Amino acid sequence: MKLDKYNEKRNFFKTREPKGKVVKDKKRRFCLQHHWARKEHFDLRLEYQGVMLSFTVPKGLSYNPVDKRLAIKVEDHPLSYRHFEGVIPEGEYGAGVVMLWDRGTYEDLGNFKNDLKKGVLKFKLKGKRVKGNWSLVRIDKCNWLIIKDKDKYVNYCNLNKYKRSIKSNRTKMEIKKNT
Repeated sequence: MKLDKYNEKRNFFKTREPKGKVVKDKKRRFCLQHHWARKEHFDLRLEYQGVMLSFTVPKGLSYNPVDKRLAIKVEDHPLSYRHFEGVIPEGEYGAGVVMLWDRGTYEDLGNFKNDLKKGVLKFKLKGKRVKGNWSLVRIDKCNWLIIKDKDKYVNYCNLNKYKRSIKSNRTKMEIKKNT
């Protein structure tokens, strides 16, 4: 896993995003960031082999297994990105407000390395807002679907009710104003 694409897209003299470097760590952490860029979306990041595998989820996650949400695979991000919250300046890649919306750990429910190659990842999220078993299913080179698996968290809550950061308890506007 490399972070060349990540680093090439950013001017670290202008953005406060962390510089990308691979850090070998076998923990299984994840984060969800609410990102108001050109188009509002969520970014799901799963720690794997020293980087954060990253997926842009335009409509966010749903606790309803009927909702199959698009998840677009984007460049890997550094592990330190799981802490990032702030404003990416205008003119920079991904310009806009980034809110740390959820974080926690995840449990691999298969063989992550093999399943990633096959295009079907099954995992259990253990976050503050997002919990339970989920699947990422590849439909082509970059496009995946994220689906809530049937477990005790089906229809657990409406995720749209959360408007504040899990890190700072700030709203989008407060992050924008105070960064």
